[in-house]
Amino acid sequence: MRALVDIPDEMIEKLNALSREKGVSRASLIRAALSRLVDEAQTSDVDAAFGLWRGGEDGLAYQERVRSEW
Repeated sequence: MRALVDIPDEMIEKLNALSREKGVSRASLIRAALSRLVDEAQTSDVDAAFGLWRGGEDGLAYQERVRSEW
């Protein structure tokens, strides 16, 4: 799908520089940015935090350690 989007001149200049640096088209950069934005928006906070403690300290040991500081 093609879409008409107003992008400020300063942003176009930055996109041009980045596209030259990476050797990809501006359109490719914009597609990648939109894809990342949509992916992040679909990830809930619960999904992002799931498994956060995996492989780390045991929950009870952590609780006792933190409470011992009081």
